[in-house]
Amino acid sequence: MRNERRLLTLLICLVLGTGVTAAVLGAGRGAGPRGPAAGAGPVAADFVDIEEVPVRPAEATAGGPQASTGRVSVDCGRNAEGHYNEDNLVVSPGLRAGAHHTHAYVGNLSTDAFSTDASLDAAATSCAGGDRSTYYWPVLRRTDRPGGHPHEGSAGHGNAGSILPEAAVSVEFLGSPVSKVVAMPRFLRAMTGDAVAGTADSDRDVRARWGCSGSPGRSTTRYPHCPAGERLTRTLTFPSCWNGLDTAVPGHRSHLLFPAANGVCPQDTFPVPRLRISLAYDVPAGTPIAIDSFPEQRHSPRTDHGMFVNVMTGPRMAEVVDCLNQGRTCPA
Repeated sequence: MRNERRLLTLLICLVLGTGVTAAVLGAGRGAGPRGPAAGAGPVAADFVDIEEVPVRPAEATAGGPQASTGRVSVDCGRNAEGHYNEDNLVVSPGLRAGAHHTHAYVGNLSTDAFSTDASLDAAATSCAGGDRSTYYWPVLRRTDRPGGHPHEGSAGHGNAGSILPEAAVSVEFLGSPVSKVVAMPRFLRAMTGDAVAGTADSDRDVRARWGCSGSPGRSTTRYPHCPAGERLTRTLTFPSCWNGLDTAVPGHRSHLLFPAANGVCPQDTFPVPRLRISLAYDVPAGTPIAIDSFPEQRHSPRTDHGMFVNVMTGPRMAEVVDCLNQGRTCPA
């Protein structure tokens, strides 16, 4: 009996010791660069002088007679309506505050977690030409000032400060450098970028492109220090190779892929109009900034991302496709 008690005591000590060791190791990992405390960051390494950023290679240019070289601009304003929420219709539909950070919107004025195809189709829009599509992205804040509006304090999770309004928003659709494009289906859901890039195992989905208005040939995945008088910019380019079947899938990516560097779409996908959203901000020199993010992402600029739901009518999408395929430049 005595030996049995000793054995039991030894087993308990081993279990407790293992638990303590795991806790210590877990705490050590949490304190490391890939698992910071909630609300930490951004850090000095997240910033760079724009003059230190190399000029990026030019995008693929038209490669033949089938190229769709047109451009369609859609005037959707710059969110003068103050459309913000912490929802994410594309990634977490039906879940209020599912984003855990605040998104800014242009286009469809009704978009929230509970939007449906029918409600989007019936809503008002900020876009010219009746485009009821929804375009949205995480807000950028200046962290030296407290937020004074309800949407500035409601996100929580380490996201604090006064939201910087967009000084300019450009919504464009581009073609393919190697082929004609086909129409996007109505209610296609799309996303670009990686909201968890700070802790992801690879950079595969990172699409962040930050820059300065005076250096259009330079872009970076870090926050740029811009010369006085220049605007800070963000560019969100969406995938444009559709599988021809789905408007949404689990994981939100496999139905709509990016083309290769030469503009060719992956096998069994078809080129659709390529959405590009360009954002610009007036940021006073020396102002501390941070993009809204999940707590463990430390407001990393690499986590920049955007979402889109196509709610153009069939005839309007046909006009976009014709403009691109005919090589014209068209307003909304």
